Amino acid sequence: MEPSEHTIVDRGEAMNSESNERNRYLDPERTSRVLDVFGPTVEFLISPLAPEAAYCIMRGTIPPGVSVPLHSHPDDESFYLLSGVVRALRQEADKFEWLELKAGGFFHIPSGAKHAWQNTSSKPAVSLIVTTPRLGRFFSEIGRPVTHGIPAPPTAGELERFRRLAAQYHHWLGTPDENAAVGISFF
Repeated sequence: MEPSEHTIVDRGEAMNSESNERNRYLDPERTSRVLDVFGPTVEFLISPLAPEAAYCIMRGTIPPGVSVPLHSHPDDESFYLLSGVVRALRQEADKFEWLELKAGGFFHIPSGAKHAWQNTSSKPAVSLIVTTPRLGRFFSEIGRPVTHGIPAPPTAGELERFRRLAAQYHHWLGTPDENAAVGISFF
C-alpha cells in the first residue's frame, strides 16, 4: 500500500479512499465472520490469509466468566482493551502475576511467554489484537463459526484437533494442574 493511501474498515468492508477499490489485505469472507475459539471469539480485521500481510489484526471478545487457559506460542501478540475489564496473567521469571486491565489498557505478550486471561466481570471484554499472520491462521483453523445462540461446548474430537494443531504450530498448553495452580479451571 502506498503511504498516501488510506483504508477505512467498517464491519469488514474496506474501501481505498483514493481509488475506491477493495483492499487486497482484507478477505471479506473471513473478516465478516466471527469465530468461536472455545469461549472467546475473534473477528479478523486484517486477514491472516493475505500473502503480503506482515501482521494480523483481530477484534477479540472474552465473555463474562470465561477464561483462556495458560499457554504460550512463538508469536508476539499485543492487546489493546477497547471495553470491559479483564485479568491478564504474565510470567516473570518463575513467578506468575495477575494484572487487571481496563478499557484503554495495553498488554504485550512476547514470543514464548506463558500467559492466560480471565473475564471475572459481568460484561464482555473486547480488545483489538495485533499478532502474526501465523497465529491468525491458527485461530482460523481452530475457530468455529458463530451463529445464533451460545456455542456448544467443544467435543472430544474438537479438543483433540485443537491439541494436534497447537503442537503443529509449536504452542505450549498448560496442564489442568498448571492451570489450577494459577486459578483457572476449564472443560
